[in-house]
Amino acid sequence: MKDKEFVKSRIPHRDPFLLVDGVTYISDTEIKAYRDLSEDEPIFRGHFPGHPVYPGVLMIEGIAQTAGILLLEPKKTPLFAGIENARFKEIVQPPCRLEYTVKVIGKKMNIVKIEGVAHVEGRLCARATLLVSSL
Repeated sequence: MKDKEFVKSRIPHRDPFLLVDGVTYISDTEIKAYRDLSEDEPIFRGHFPGHPVYPGVLMIEGIAQTAGILLLEPKKTPLFAGIENARFKEIVQPPCRLEYTVKVIGKKMNIVKIEGVAHVEGRLCARATLLVSSL
């Protein structure tokens, strides 16, 4: 298992927009990572007060950051080149561990196509196909 310091060594994101806490598995073409959500997260003060819901767009960003951890060379900046087939299946509420799985499914020049999913306790919460590039 790799901790938040490993994550920070691979991608340039920092709090409050670092949305990955650790990595549980990594190979050349696949990665599994996670984000531990608590009710104290600043996002829940406004989304939605009294009924905290983790935004779907942040789940997609978490998938993209996970892809960046897998794909990026140090000192590079990950960029979205496209989002396809994004679907949200379950509401995510704290406290929970949001688990991301990302697999490389293609590459053309400097664009990598990935499939990513987000789960909580084995339940599919979000999925998307992303095109990722870097600066």
